[in-house]
Amino acid sequence: MERLWSLEGRRMSNDDPIDWIARAGARAKGKRPDTLNDYHAERTLSIVMALAGELAVVKERLDTVERLLETKAVICRADIDAYAPDRDAAYDRALMTKEYVARIMRGMQQEMEAMQAAPEPSLAELNMRMRDT
Repeated sequence: MERLWSLEGRRMSNDDPIDWIARAGARAKGKRPDTLNDYHAERTLSIVMALAGELAVVKERLDTVERLLETKAVICRADIDAYAPDRDAAYDRALMTKEYVARIMRGMQQEMEAMQAAPEPSLAELNMRMRDT
């Protein structure tokens, strides 16, 4: 995510040596994770997380606009691109991002907590389950 945010202020131009569209479509190295054992669920999760990352960038940029408007009535794109948050603003943003990610991942977190709280099945219960399937 940090890499994505660092690219936010960069502008595309005809002399830019990086083809951003090709880079966005590049395949990741290695095998795609299959933790959900369902291709469609994995694909949906991948899309949702990509959108969440994009929205996090928008939220940070909006925070920049709001902070700049608190100090002056008229701002331009250059003001937004040049903005560097002070220590307090950086802390506020980090907290905002942490809360945002926690809200997105709340369902998965609750499922993990429920699995950890569930008692371990006995060997007899496991055998019964295997016979039933």
